[in-house]
Amino acid sequence: MRTIKRLTKLNYYFFTTISVLLLSLLFNFSFSKTDGFLIFNRFHPTWLDIFFKYITNFGDGLISILAAVILLSVRKKKKAMTVALAYIYSGLLIQIAKRIFHMPRPKYFFEQTLFQYTHFVEGVNMHDQNSFPSGHTASAFALATVLVLVFKKNKISFYCLFFAFLVGYSRIYLAQHFLIDVIFGAITGIICALVSYHQVYDLKLFRSAKLSKRYKQLKIASQANPI
Repeated sequence: MRTIKRLTKLNYYFFTTISVLLLSLLFNFSFSKTDGFLIFNRFHPTWLDIFFKYITNFGDGLISILAAVILLSVRKKKKAMTVALAYIYSGLLIQIAKRIFHMPRPKYFFEQTLFQYTHFVEGVNMHDQNSFPSGHTASAFALATVLVLVFKKNKISFYCLFFAFLVGYSRIYLAQHFLIDVIFGAITGIICALVSYHQVYDLKLFRSAKLSKRYKQLKIASQANPI
């Protein structure tokens, strides 16, 4: 199966991702929500406020849509379909989970616990609810994982991974999410990317009717005339 082969060949990306996420989970359960959040938010210079305010937008769904459109414009239909499906699946799962768990965002959580946290980045619209899991992180990891899978190149793994984790950290830095939200957002994005890749490249569920007919004809011909 192509998906399994791709996973073994791209071991750098997946091994690194799983290792970081496991360490993050260990860290998360070693500290309280507030303490863990503060550890990640000790360093807040103005230039980083500006940097992460813009970087976090790369986890917006529009980036995935743009990537799919670009791939489609250069006739990479299967790649475009995989990106689009990963974004749709991750978006749906994230929205369902948010409404099931209905967890408070950092700002509202601190207000309820009477903790004084004052470093909210100017210009960032703060929300109160639906913190778990992080949608921006899921979208970033879904796109990064799909790009690594469809282009089959280990050399882009570092850049895709760095981009995804940067977006994930930006959500904590901007006080939009806690670490646990980011961890499960990343897991959701990766799983949705793998499912999408499997559907498009292994199951070929979205093959056009013309190609399907041609494939069946070739299969029948090969069975009728074995070498």
